[in-house]
Amino acid sequence: MTIEWQYTSGEDFGLLSLAGYLGSEGAHRFSGAIGWVLARGTGPVVVDMTGLRGWSIEGQLAVTEAARRLMAHDRTLELAAIPADGSLVPDGECPLITVHCDLAAALAAHGASDLADDGRQDGRTSGWPT
Repeated sequence: MTIEWQYTSGEDFGLLSLAGYLGSEGAHRFSGAIGWVLARGTGPVVVDMTGLRGWSIEGQLAVTEAARRLMAHDRTLELAAIPADGSLVPDGECPLITVHCDLAAALAAHGASDLADDGRQDGRTSGWPT
Protein backbone atom coordinates (compact mmCIF):
# COMPACT_ATOMS: atom_id res chain seq x y z
CA MET A 1 0.00 0.00 0.00
CA THR A 2 1.30 3.45 -0.89
CA ILE A 3 0.22 7.06 -1.15
CA GLU A 4 -1.29 9.23 -3.82
CA TRP A 5 -0.55 12.96 -3.92
CA GLN A 6 -1.81 16.19 -5.41
CA TYR A 7 -0.01 19.54 -5.46
CA THR A 8 -1.80 22.88 -5.57
CA SER A 9 0.02 26.18 -5.69
CA GLY A 10 -1.28 29.08 -3.68
CA GLU A 11 -0.20 32.69 -3.86
CA ASP A 12 2.59 32.43 -1.26
CA PHE A 13 2.80 28.71 -0.49
CA GLY A 14 2.15 25.25 -1.90
CA LEU A 15 -0.25 22.57 -0.70
CA LEU A 16 0.77 18.93 -1.07
CA SER A 17 -2.22 16.72 -0.25
CA LEU A 18 -1.68 13.04 0.56
CA ALA A 19 -4.04 10.05 0.53
CA GLY A 20 -3.34 6.44 1.49
CA TYR A 21 -0.71 5.09 3.87
CA LEU A 22 2.70 6.72 4.31
CA GLY A 23 4.82 3.64 4.98
CA SER A 24 8.07 2.35 3.49
CA GLU A 25 6.59 2.14 -0.04
CA GLY A 26 4.86 5.49 0.29
CA ALA A 27 8.02 7.14 1.62
CA HIS A 28 9.69 6.81 -1.78
CA ARG A 29 6.69 8.28 -3.56
CA PHE A 30 6.50 11.10 -0.99
CA SER A 31 10.18 11.87 -1.54
CA GLY A 32 9.51 12.06 -5.27
CA ALA A 33 6.58 14.40 -4.67
CA ILE A 34 8.82 16.68 -2.60
CA GLY A 35 11.32 16.74 -5.48
CA TRP A 36 8.49 17.64 -7.85
CA VAL A 37 7.34 20.44 -5.51
CA LEU A 38 10.90 21.77 -5.16
CA ALA A 39 11.24 22.02 -8.93
CA ARG A 40 7.95 23.88 -9.42
CA GLY A 41 7.01 25.91 -6.37
CA THR A 42 8.21 28.57 -4.00
CA GLY A 43 7.55 29.39 -0.36
CA PRO A 44 6.42 27.10 2.44
CA VAL A 45 4.93 23.69 1.67
CA VAL A 46 1.88 22.60 3.66
CA VAL A 47 1.42 18.83 3.62
CA ASP A 48 -2.27 18.04 4.06
CA MET A 49 -2.50 14.64 5.75
CA THR A 50 -6.29 14.61 6.03
CA GLY A 51 -6.51 11.73 3.54
CA LEU A 52 -3.83 9.57 5.19
CA ARG A 53 -4.99 6.38 6.86
CA GLY A 54 -1.77 6.28 8.87
CA TRP A 55 2.01 6.42 8.74
CA SER A 56 4.92 4.33 9.87
CA ILE A 57 8.32 5.24 11.26
CA GLU A 58 9.62 5.17 7.67
CA GLY A 59 6.91 7.65 6.71
CA GLN A 60 7.78 9.92 9.61
CA LEU A 61 11.46 9.78 8.65
CA ALA A 62 10.52 10.73 5.08
CA VAL A 63 8.71 13.78 6.45
CA THR A 64 11.72 14.91 8.49
CA GLU A 65 13.98 14.35 5.47
CA ALA A 66 11.59 16.44 3.37
CA ALA A 67 11.88 19.25 5.94
CA ARG A 68 15.67 19.10 5.57
CA ARG A 69 15.48 19.15 1.76
CA LEU A 70 13.16 22.13 1.78
CA MET A 71 15.33 23.96 4.32
CA ALA A 72 18.30 23.58 1.97
CA HIS A 73 16.25 25.67 -0.51
CA ASP A 74 15.18 28.25 2.11
CA ARG A 75 11.68 26.77 2.29
CA THR A 76 9.75 25.33 5.21
CA LEU A 77 7.53 22.31 5.72
CA GLU A 78 4.25 22.48 7.59
CA LEU A 79 1.88 19.62 8.41
CA ALA A 80 -1.90 19.72 8.59
CA ALA A 81 -3.99 17.00 10.26
CA ILE A 82 -1.29 14.48 11.17
CA PRO A 83 -2.57 10.92 11.59
CA ALA A 84 -4.08 10.20 15.00
CA ASP A 85 -2.07 6.99 15.37
CA GLY A 86 1.15 8.79 16.23
CA SER A 87 2.89 12.08 16.45
CA LEU A 88 5.92 13.21 14.55
CA VAL A 89 9.06 12.92 16.63
CA PRO A 90 11.84 14.59 14.66
CA ASP A 91 15.45 14.10 15.62
CA GLY A 92 17.57 16.96 16.96
CA GLU A 93 18.88 17.75 13.47
CA CYS A 94 15.45 18.38 11.96
CA PRO A 95 14.34 21.94 11.21
CA LEU A 96 11.23 23.25 12.93
CA ILE A 97 8.05 21.74 11.48
CA THR A 98 4.85 23.64 12.16
CA VAL A 99 1.90 21.31 12.84
CA HIS A 100 -1.65 22.58 12.25
CA CYS A 101 -4.61 20.72 13.76
CA ASP A 102 -6.39 20.58 10.39
CA LEU A 103 -6.28 21.92 6.85
CA ALA A 104 -8.55 24.88 7.64
CA ALA A 105 -6.09 26.09 10.31
CA ALA A 106 -3.15 25.71 7.91
CA LEU A 107 -4.93 27.65 5.18
CA ALA A 108 -5.98 30.36 7.66
CA ALA A 109 -2.34 30.71 8.78
CA HIS A 110 -1.51 31.60 5.17
CA GLY A 111 -4.52 33.84 4.63
CA ALA A 112 -6.20 31.42 2.24
CA SER A 113 -9.67 30.08 2.91
CA ASP A 114 -9.84 27.50 0.13
CA LEU A 115 -7.22 26.64 -2.45
CA ALA A 116 -9.83 24.87 -4.54
CA ASP A 117 -11.05 28.36 -5.49
CA ASP A 118 -7.85 30.40 -5.14
CA GLY A 119 -5.14 28.01 -6.31
CA ARG A 120 -4.61 25.66 -9.18
CA GLN A 121 -3.96 21.96 -9.17
CA ASP A 122 -0.47 21.72 -10.65
CA GLY A 123 0.11 17.99 -10.53
CA ARG A 124 -0.98 14.70 -9.03
CA THR A 125 -0.49 10.99 -9.22
CA SER A 126 -2.74 9.07 -11.59
CA GLY A 127 -4.49 7.32 -8.71
CA TRP A 128 -5.49 10.51 -6.89
CA PRO A 129 -9.10 10.14 -5.66
CA THR A 130 -11.52 12.39 -7.53
